[in-house]
Amino acid sequence: MAKKVVGQLKLQIKAGQANPSPPVGPALGQRGINIMEFCKAFNARTQDLEQGAPVPTVITYYADKSFTFETKTPPASYYLKKAAGLKPVGKRNRPKGSEKPGREVAGTVTVAQVREIAQAKMKDLSANDIEAAMKIILGSARSIGIEVKG
Repeated sequence: MAKKVVGQLKLQIKAGQANPSPPVGPALGQRGINIMEFCKAFNARTQDLEQGAPVPTVITYYADKSFTFETKTPPASYYLKKAAGLKPVGKRNRPKGSEKPGREVAGTVTVAQVREIAQAKMKDLSANDIEAAMKIILGSARSIGIEVKG
């Protein structure tokens, strides 16, 4: 007999840096999920990714307090900001896009870099081929004020 699914939880956790502190600990604890077991499993699964890259994670938890989780690739905006060489700013020390996308340019990337990002994100995008995936990435670049040079 299959386990009874109680619910799903979506978190964005830095690769290899899951720990019981907020936001991970409280989110898992209030649902009765073993926090340390999740942290160890997550860190083991993301050890081959770049440390500190934000990893969208979908956690499915069951009535018997067990869980499974699926990790996705880091967001396109993360890859774009990294490729454009944007420097971390602000309270959270994260790279920032343009204040006025479409009017101000925060940085530039090449078409080759967009293709590379599209290939990395291909499994998480709803695109049938690399050209369609590149259009999705181009839209993300436009929305954060990154210009694409030929």
